[in-house]
Amino acid sequence: MKVGIMQPYFFPYIGYFQLIQHVDHWVVFDDVQFIRHGWINRNRILHPTEGWQYVIVPLEKYNHKGLIKNVQINNSTDWRLKIINQLTHYKKKAPYYTQCIHLIKEALYNDTTSITVLNTHILKTICDYLDIPFSHEISSHRNFDYTNVQDAGEWALAISRQLNATEYVNPIGGKELFDDQKFKQKGVKLSFLQSNMELVNYKQSYRSFEPNLSIIDLLMFCSKDEIKNILNYYEVTST
Repeated sequence: MKVGIMQPYFFPYIGYFQLIQHVDHWVVFDDVQFIRHGWINRNRILHPTEGWQYVIVPLEKYNHKGLIKNVQINNSTDWRLKIINQLTHYKKKAPYYTQCIHLIKEALYNDTTSITVLNTHILKTICDYLDIPFSHEISSHRNFDYTNVQDAGEWALAISRQLNATEYVNPIGGKELFDDQKFKQKGVKLSFLQSNMELVNYKQSYRSFEPNLSIIDLLMFCSKDEIKNILNYYEVTST
């Protein structure tokens, strides 16, 4: 069984979904520290005139060393409507605006205060639309044993072993964190997925291409079949 483990990102970019598609089982990893200004409660979409802008989920005050699993959404304002309104500029330029907005609303309007639960629901909604099998679990709900974890590269090994995984796949950007010998000693194959992002160059209306935006942007400008094709733009290498 191939396993992927990532923190719960908010409407992540296409590479995140490539990894989900490639593995057999997904672990939503929320047992680690929440990093401010990361991708847990925000992502990037096109700005109406140039460049990009953030769409953001407001959060309750949290301990700066707190874990993702304890981070709560601040629902005192209608932040969902604000995000939907931020997307209205796509209406005149994006061919799939209408169906995308319906999908985004389905993903956003989940009755929860947990950022983990919200983002997991978003992932499932997008995966269902793109016909990506999404066998998953949330790490904090499983109570994995991290007793022997001593560095960042050992979290994945500990989880993989407890899931009886035969292979762990990580984005190639984090390759330096892992000791392949430790994985070999425990009988877990270590692999890395590299997205061929230079091939992900779709037409964003009349403007110059803005790369690495949220999956939202791709959903606006590309058909389901086109996105399913882009999902295959990656390579996997093993140690």
